[in-house]
Amino acid sequence: MATTEKKSVFDTLYAINANEHTEKKKQGSVELTYLSWAWAWAEVKKLYPDASYTIYKDEQNRPYIEDPDFGLMCYTTVTIEGQTHEMWLPVMNGANKAMRRAPYEYTVYNSYTKTFEKKTVEAATMFDVNKTIMRCLVKNLAMFGLGLYIYAGEDLPEDEVNEQKQAAVSALDNAIAQVNAAKNREEMTKVWNEHKDLQTNAKFKDAVIKAGAKFPKPKGAEPKQQQPQQQPQEQTK
Repeated sequence: MATTEKKSVFDTLYAINANEHTEKKKQGSVELTYLSWAWAWAEVKKLYPDASYTIYKDEQNRPYIEDPDFGLMCYTTVTIEGQTHEMWLPVMNGANKAMRRAPYEYTVYNSYTKTFEKKTVEAATMFDVNKTIMRCLVKNLAMFGLGLYIYAGEDLPEDEVNEQKQAAVSALDNAIAQVNAAKNREEMTKVWNEHKDLQTNAKFKDAVIKAGAKFPKPKGAEPKQQQPQQQPQEQTK
């Protein structure tokens, strides 16, 4: 009796479609996609009940490390089936600027006014730290495959992309087979009209043209050539 090979943790989690559990937020001209940490952790625990994560804390039990010049950084580790991955994420504001314990200013060039402007990054709060920790956890889980395609800038996990490509190929092959099976021009035309989504496909168009060559054109199909109109002759007085 044949046994099916067990999929790895990465292959299992990478194949999950997480699109319905994401939120898009626009930061300036950049649109970022965030995955729900609660959903992500629930999916992992359903598949791997022994999975665990830890949040790094310093000697004072603070869930971040601090550099007065560079800002705050959060760390997590996730362990699934004996394998551990670490991840880190800086505490950032809405413009994705690193936050510190005290507010600070930075200068940007405004291309519209052709001038330099000062902007302020507010001081980080524990609310900002908490958001960063949970986003770091999601990013950590992506190292195991869950939602990794989102970070790669893709819309769907690889398996679903392959399935969609295969479905598109099958639909094209089926349409071409219908064209080739047509017994007359009317049947061929019906197939053409039923597959409007394929009418720009070169292979489908080529199949229709080749099939159409087998059938005689209906009478009156050739456009009548217009006779050149005779110019009225000028009468001389």
